[in-house]
Amino acid sequence: MRCFENLVEYINRIAYAYMAVSGDSFCTSAWNGFMLNLRHGAKFYFGVFFANMFIQMGKIMITCLNCATFYLIMKYGTKSLDNVTSIWGPIVIIAISTFITAQIFLGLFDEATISTLHCLCIDLDLNDKQPKFGPPTFHEKLSKIYGEEHVTKAVAYQQVHESHEQQQHHINGNANNMV
Repeated sequence: MRCFENLVEYINRIAYAYMAVSGDSFCTSAWNGFMLNLRHGAKFYFGVFFANMFIQMGKIMITCLNCATFYLIMKYGTKSLDNVTSIWGPIVIIAISTFITAQIFLGLFDEATISTLHCLCIDLDLNDKQPKFGPPTFHEKLSKIYGEEHVTKAVAYQQVHESHEQQQHHINGNANNMV
């Protein structure tokens, strides 16, 4: 049953991520997201793996820092550490509540990673394995990885995109002047 539950959860996650990008129905998004994962399996595996690793490290670090802060406040701030028979009870309660809170807030980054990877892979599929969309810093990092060929295509795309924005701004400005 656990295997079936994990499979359904996996399909739901990729369906919602693909649905957010494309606007298709759930079933269509589930199928297209699954096919996208098959085509770009290594990117998805490594991206999700590293995201989960950093998220887990973040949860553990937040929990440890919160427990250490509590201990330091008890010892040096209120100086009431000697009045308590055992410090471990409160520390365990703080650790559990902190971990649950961190799980709630940092769990969203896993979904953001999957959605970002879906966007990248859709961009790669639509533009012949050469991403066109994204911020300039994204293209700068890709140019360091792939070399000069990517730089010229990214710069050309950015120039076309900027000239299109200038034309739209000029057209909108003229339309506002007419009114």
